[in-house]
Amino acid sequence: MKQFLIFIKKEWLHIWRDKRTLFILIWMPVVQILLYGFALTNEVKNSKITIFDQAKDEASRAISERIAASRYFSLVENAYTYKDIENTFKEGKIRMAVVFPAGFRNDLLHANHAQIQLITDASDPNTANMLANYAAAIINDYQQDLNRNQDLPYTIHVQVRMLYNPELKGAYNFVPGVMALVLMLVCAMMTSIAIVKEKEIGTMEVILVSPLKPFRIIIAKTIPYLLVSMLNIGSILLLSVYALDVPITGSLALLLAESILFTITSLSVGILISNSAKTQQTAMFTSMMSLFLPTLLFSGFLFPVENMPVALQVISNIVPARWYFIIVKAVMIKGLGFAAVWKETLILVGMTTTLLGISIYEFKTKL
Repeated sequence: MKQFLIFIKKEWLHIWRDKRTLFILIWMPVVQILLYGFALTNEVKNSKITIFDQAKDEASRAISERIAASRYFSLVENAYTYKDIENTFKEGKIRMAVVFPAGFRNDLLHANHAQIQLITDASDPNTANMLANYAAAIINDYQQDLNRNQDLPYTIHVQVRMLYNPELKGAYNFVPGVMALVLMLVCAMMTSIAIVKEKEIGTMEVILVSPLKPFRIIIAKTIPYLLVSMLNIGSILLLSVYALDVPITGSLALLLAESILFTITSLSVGILISNSAKTQQTAMFTSMMSLFLPTLLFSGFLFPVENMPVALQVISNIVPARWYFIIVKAVMIKGLGFAAVWKETLILVGMTTTLLGISIYEFKTKL
């Protein structure tokens, strides 16, 4: 029994001395429950909207104030023309627009019915449906308050218009998200073992005595994986168009160029992991744990980023998949050009340059 207790004590001390094991056992569950608790929610809140009030009367102002005061919506700006609404949707500033026709209150009081139009970004069909339902519920509450002392009830008709995806196909949101997830994981995992594999099999010495500089060694490591990834991009797009019926509305050349840029970013992440890892198993585990969950949670694919606390929204900015997801939806689904995605492109270029720079700097020329 004494020997048994000694073995338990030995294992206990081993856990507390091994910082990595201690982190996994104690801090990982804490981190995960906080992330999942704040990020994993189907509730939509703080969604950015605009209001186009052509009536500017008491009734339209009352409904506008109720919508703006709701925790589900955040009023970005007021629109003054339909062109303003179109531009704000293209720029990705809003998820919904509320349009009041001229003479709204007059129609309500004299004809006993009036109409409100809700225009939503249906490239994410689930969110678009939920926003339209939330707004319709607020309008319905106003209508009920108005009818309490009326013999002849007033009726407000809500007309919903779904932009970019009128049939509300889930694939329109699913395909861009899967593209970001697949390219990030596959590219990073492939390259995460590229350098550490050479160390394990003993061929790194041969590479280090070659006349190639670290920059060229790293680029040479990534080019074959880049070519394989280009085949993956082509197969994903073909399946999306011909199997899932998701059309490429915008420029195919721009979409391919942006996909290649994101692939290079993902390969850079893998090279950085491979530089620091000591074994292939460690590199694979690190790439899976450090990329899968952040890509799934913070890209905006499954859960809207604006629903999260400000701290998590800031963290999401360093996840490359978030910016690529925005680019694919803008080009492939909305049919927008480079002018609409230049900021996201510049961010990916900056990430790629930084990651490659760190990888070259950290590349060990001596074993």
